Amino acid sequence: METKTYSIPNISCIHCVNRVEQALLAIEGVDFAEADLVAHTVTVDLEEPANDQIIRQALESIGYPATL
Repeated sequence: METKTYSIPNISCIHCVNRVEQALLAIEGVDFAEADLVAHTVTVDLEEPANDQIIRQALESIGYPATL
C-alpha cells in the first residue's frame, strides 16, 4: 500500500471535497481518499491496479487537476 498526497488548488467547498473523494474511492485499488478543504489537498491510499497516472486522470476528468 502506498500513500500519496496531491495538491488540488481549486477545491473551494464541501461539494468539491465530496466529488473528489467519491471519484477516487470508485477506482479499484483505492482504499482511502480524504480531501482537505483548508489545505487544498487529497490524501490517497492506493495499491495495484491503481497508480499515480490513474489518480491524476480521474481528478482531471472531474475538473480537479492535481499536483504532488
